[in-house]
Amino acid sequence: MYLKKLKIGNIELENNLILAPMAGITDLPFRSICKKYGPGLVCTEMVSSKAIFYGDEKTKLLLNTRGEQRPISMQIFGSDVETMGHAAKKLSKLADILDINMGCPAPKVVKNGDGSKLLLDLDKAERIIKVVVQNSRVPVTLKFRKGWNNENIVACELAQIAEKSGVSAITIHGRTREEYYGGKADLDIIKKVKQSVKIPVIGNGDIIDEESALKMFEYTKVDGIMIGRGAMGNPWIFAQIKYYLETGEKLPRPTNDERYEILKKHIELEIKEKGEVVALKEMRKHISWYTKNMKDSSAFRNEINHTDNKEKLMELITNYFEVEKNN
Repeated sequence: MYLKKLKIGNIELENNLILAPMAGITDLPFRSICKKYGPGLVCTEMVSSKAIFYGDEKTKLLLNTRGEQRPISMQIFGSDVETMGHAAKKLSKLADILDINMGCPAPKVVKNGDGSKLLLDLDKAERIIKVVVQNSRVPVTLKFRKGWNNENIVACELAQIAEKSGVSAITIHGRTREEYYGGKADLDIIKKVKQSVKIPVIGNGDIIDEESALKMFEYTKVDGIMIGRGAMGNPWIFAQIKYYLETGEKLPRPTNDERYEILKKHIELEIKEKGEVVALKEMRKHISWYTKNMKDSSAFRNEINHTDNKEKLMELITNYFEVEKNN
């Protein structure tokens, strides 16, 4: 009933479960791992429109989709109309869908007037949305929060601006910028946004398992859901939610052997993509998430955080999972 194909502009997704763009997390290796478990769409890490405008080499690496299964969404952020237009023109040659970020709460993003700071200036937000739509050759989506703070709730207004400006779908995260990721996502505002526009609405925030996914669909009547933190160390979440929505039953949780195999594969992909030195540092957080709630995981994490050699790291991981299996 809730699991279905989702059309965004002229792009039809196989299902309406989407991996959220997450800075420092949704790189090519992680997207590839998640894709195995069936999301209808994955998104790149957000990239700065100014970095694209000035040809920054590090930013080009964030946009690598070599050999990746389509469709792919690319997310841009910025508050300068000219560079956002330029980024839209350039990235829409590479992406299937182009997403605008107006929800990032990070101080280094907000201090430049980008991300969720645009929730305080809807006139500028509208100009940016329009220039991106005008310069993009693929469908444009918009991701935003419910407002800057509880005195500034603009979600429905911004949703309507986006619809009038030619945006093909919107994603609403049910928190203000001030809330960051604290408290609970506000399903009521997501429901109101869904009622305020005719374009597809995707609900985001606190989707961590089958029940929270179903609740988002049932309560808000959104067209799709976007999963962010719930997928960290848990790429299986897409298959689990999909199965639950189709059957009403739950898949068995991944065994430690399955965790071990996916973790190994993730490390291999990261090293191939970024080289051993960078990859091993980047994988520390992922290893922590994969082993969360496992026995003695705190001591294990402390060990791997002081390891910068692939052979030593793999030895530690293999020994840890071997001990887990024998307990």
